[in-house]
Amino acid sequence: MGKIKQLASQTFIYGLSSIVGRLLNYLLVPLYTRVFVPGEYGIITELYTYVTFLMILLTYGMETGYFYFTKTENNADKVFSTAATSLFITSSLFVLTGLIFAGNIAEVLDYQSHVNYISLFVVILGLDAFTSIPFARLRQQNKALKFGIFKLINISINIGLNLFFILYLPKAGGYDENFGVGYVFLSNLIASGVTLLLFIPDFFKVKYNFDFALLKKMLVYSLPLLVSGLAGMINEFFDRVSIKFFYTIPDGITDANNYILSELGIYGANAKIAVLMTLFIQCFRYSADPFFFSNKGSKDFNELFAKVNKYLLIFGLFIFLGIMFYLDIIKHFISSTYWDGLRVVPYLLIGHLLVGMVYLQSFWYKLNSKTVYGIYIFVIGAVVTIVLNYIFVPKFGFMACAVANVVCYLIMLIITFLWGRKYLVCKYDFKNIVLYLGLTVGFYAISLWAENVIVNTILLMVFVAVVAIRENLKEQLLKFRKKI
Repeated sequence: MGKIKQLASQTFIYGLSSIVGRLLNYLLVPLYTRVFVPGEYGIITELYTYVTFLMILLTYGMETGYFYFTKTENNADKVFSTAATSLFITSSLFVLTGLIFAGNIAEVLDYQSHVNYISLFVVILGLDAFTSIPFARLRQQNKALKFGIFKLINISINIGLNLFFILYLPKAGGYDENFGVGYVFLSNLIASGVTLLLFIPDFFKVKYNFDFALLKKMLVYSLPLLVSGLAGMINEFFDRVSIKFFYTIPDGITDANNYILSELGIYGANAKIAVLMTLFIQCFRYSADPFFFSNKGSKDFNELFAKVNKYLLIFGLFIFLGIMFYLDIIKHFISSTYWDGLRVVPYLLIGHLLVGMVYLQSFWYKLNSKTVYGIYIFVIGAVVTIVLNYIFVPKFGFMACAVANVVCYLIMLIITFLWGRKYLVCKYDFKNIVLYLGLTVGFYAISLWAENVIVNTILLMVFVAVVAIRENLKEQLLKFRKKI
């Protein structure tokens, strides 16, 4: 259990900074949904969706490649300087090209009157892509506290500037209505710029030794992760694209673009309610990469891997029940204008949990340098996502997006698990896994029937009690206290 506690403690440290920071950031959602109409919030949803996709392209799997080669090479500085130099060049070229063709991009996205939005996003992407390697270095060096502080500074600046531009500036008479949601993007840009400045002292501590031969090896390892990452991000962002391009406009709607952006805004706002599941999976991913790469080859690795899978599922199911049992309270997080989209929340929660499970199962090909399998798996998922959205979104709207998300990741999880059995022979605790899944489904069904917060609270307590008994949590806590 020592290594499990190590992973849990690292996840907690990353999680503390990420959860506090992201929760503060998500507190902007109630502000956005009350200041901006759904059509305007739809612009925020759409552009940030493209950011997520393009970040995969701009980092081209180099973070995971960095973790892998710091274990295989004797010179960590050489690995870092090679990766950082490569990202600096590609990020700079992206920013330059994006600024030159910002008008053309805006025309394609139907933002001709807001070319400045595109320019802001291009620079944000370039800055964030470049700083991804310094952040990866902090994780590799187990400097979780510094990692968290830098993340919190970024988010604090972003939030502070949002409040200044959106709340104070209109009262001071300096608010530009035409710029509108652009203030959200400007705040992000300034925060990303400050983050880069924070890393400047760290850059001077590295002895730079760019190695082109090493870069070629890193690219051979990482580029399959880029392809699988791009295919995976299709699963993440294609639902938003589907809403914009596949939606059926009802009769009587005169402004089709505003209607679609409104639906996109409603879907995006309700996706934010799944924030705790998203944060949990993100925190786990921050700690999982350095943890599993550092434990590669240990005698108890397979047993460790099986336990982590079970505990990830347990925490994910707890978060699902916690959010769904108290959704009538949590829904006030967004304006009532957006409540029509609440029905997508359970599907999005399940989808995010499946994302975490797929990510965890994917370590079998990352650790064995068989990253090409990631391409097959994520391309299959991308095809499933595209086909399901294309067929069902015109008829069922954004509900089809949410359901397609679950189906896609479930198929990917099954494929990844079956293919990985050859490389990771683990004895999974299927008995308890099935029990916890059954309890979750049963308790959720009861809550839908009862519609009572007291009943829901009792059910959640029963779930926790069953897990505590089955996993001997009391005994583990006592052992942990003795060590303290």
